[in-house]
Amino acid sequence: MSAAPRWILHVDLDQFQAAVEMLRHPELIGRAIIVGGNGDPMEPRKVVTCASYRAREFGVHAGMPLRTAARKCPDATFLPLDVNVYDAASEEVMNLLRGLGYPVEVWGWDEAYVGADVDDPVELAERIRATIAAETQLACSVGISDNKQRAKVATGFAKPNGVYRLTDENWIPVMGDRQPDALWGIGPKTAKRLAGMGITSVTALAQTDQHTLTGAFGPTTGLWLLLLAKGGGDTTVSAEPWIPRSRSHVITFARDLTDRAEMDSAVADLARRTLAEVTAESRTVTRVAVTVRNSAFFTRTKIRKLAEPSVDPDVVVPAALHVLDLFELGRPVRLLGVRLELAPPL
Repeated sequence: MSAAPRWILHVDLDQFQAAVEMLRHPELIGRAIIVGGNGDPMEPRKVVTCASYRAREFGVHAGMPLRTAARKCPDATFLPLDVNVYDAASEEVMNLLRGLGYPVEVWGWDEAYVGADVDDPVELAERIRATIAAETQLACSVGISDNKQRAKVATGFAKPNGVYRLTDENWIPVMGDRQPDALWGIGPKTAKRLAGMGITSVTALAQTDQHTLTGAFGPTTGLWLLLLAKGGGDTTVSAEPWIPRSRSHVITFARDLTDRAEMDSAVADLARRTLAEVTAESRTVTRVAVTVRNSAFFTRTKIRKLAEPSVDPDVVVPAALHVLDLFELGRPVRLLGVRLELAPPL
């Protein structure tokens, strides 16, 4: 079921993994906590999944290599990812949101959209915060708007543990002077291209002629950028369970691979592991993709369609190895990944 509600609330759990760890270990409250990998800050090629607000004061952020985080915040407590615990904590929160009686679209462990036809969305946001805090002892921030993208931006102003509303009335006063990458959906590369065109603010982007943007970015992306700058976005919230269209696994090696036999073995293992998850869900594979990142951090993915949908390891694994054959493997390999694209469930 999909709906276009009057208000969309973006609920984002604050410092989620770190907060869950503080509930498990109250002695960590107030300390800098960094969650990632196996919890060893010297573990090579592992990155920060979550940094507590205290750790962020030292410049630590998600996606940063653990070794870099350790240099920036040497006194931090490093903890391993505990997926099962985070799954359980997240599901408890999402069930509380569903219990409010509005459509809830889950976007991950720590965020979801709630669509509501209410007169006072701020009151609902405060009720959400109070309910989650009382039932789980977790804090959340809530952004309010009439579309997902603007609600997501609003959540940034709500953090930590607050509520913020962005609408047509305050959009330009709040966002107009900010750089385009302040908009959710515009990354550094796009912002750099816009800057090269002399577009360095949200207001400037909103006032750019659509033909200029479609000429530079194509008809779809160009118009989408203009819509974002004007505060528009997706106005639907779907309560339908999300059905994955693919399954994948990746591995970053402790040392770069130069031996082709080792690469073949890694790809075959990734394909088997991913296929086991697919068969457990009674799905079938239609296409096989392989991702290679070399020692220069150049990353590329190649994909091929199977002759017919299959879950036969003697079909899928050789297909993955065939895709690997399509790469020019002139440099040592840092990362390999296998993605299996799936037929729709029956």
